[in-house]
Amino acid sequence: MSVREQAPERRATAEAPAARRARRRTGGGRFAGPALRYLLLLMMAVLLVGPFLWQLSTALKGTGEPIYGPDTTLLPAEPTLGNFGKVADVIPVWRYIGNSAIVAVASVLTNCLLGAMAGYALARMRFRGRGAVFAAVLASLVVPFEVIMVNVFLTVRSLGLVDTLLGVLLPGAVSGLSILVMRTAFLALPKETEEAAAIDGAGEWSRFWRVALPSVRGSLAVVGVFSFLFAWDDFLWPLIVLKNPDNFTLTVGLQYLSGTFTNDQRVVAAGTMIAVIPLLAVFFALQRMFFRGIGEGGVKG
Repeated sequence: MSVREQAPERRATAEAPAARRARRRTGGGRFAGPALRYLLLLMMAVLLVGPFLWQLSTALKGTGEPIYGPDTTLLPAEPTLGNFGKVADVIPVWRYIGNSAIVAVASVLTNCLLGAMAGYALARMRFRGRGAVFAAVLASLVVPFEVIMVNVFLTVRSLGLVDTLLGVLLPGAVSGLSILVMRTAFLALPKETEEAAAIDGAGEWSRFWRVALPSVRGSLAVVGVFSFLFAWDDFLWPLIVLKNPDNFTLTVGLQYLSGTFTNDQRVVAAGTMIAVIPLLAVFFALQRMFFRGIGEGGVKG
């Protein structure tokens, strides 16, 4: 064999150990990447779910179990539902739940309907000042509610809606986020379907109600979940508007637990769990459509 024929064989033999070392390094990186991601996810789960589990554990503990100190455990030794009954003994919790449900459900309906109508107009219609309207929608997302709260209260008072559930609902009847989500969803739809409906004689309202709106049900679920969450969890605005305890929402009514049971945080934790359960129920009921809405691009810029 000549020298020229032996040279490639020597190079291949010399490169073989280097290739094996490179594969070993690549294999180590292949396992290190997922391990790091799972570690970060575990840390986030502990930070996010940990306080909820601790609050649930506190709500299920009896009076003889410690909730502070080194002897405290996460799992209750003898779980009890008595703390939830004490919440109903102190405040009319079912009435407050009903008030919150009225405001939250009405907020979902108004945000889905009005947000979809405004989003469709910004996505499909051509009119003078459309850019200014869209800029105002974006500005409403940037300006905190606390900045305009006084003006909103004066408006609600001038309408005679102070101390009413309608006054609680009115500022959140439609949000800039709902309009933005629905506008993005309608922009993602192909125009050919609506153009075919227009050729068949469908008007603007028919194209919106019968063609475009059924195609963005996932985005409607996103708007519905967020609207329910914001309306159910809102505390500051109902506290300002409502005066009569019979009209209190659940978040406002729960503040009486801290004043009455200052030394019994078990009852306070039970009241918190009562407020959280409807949120979890709504999310799990709509989670499939919620993630479908995310896939549709409903929450992208």
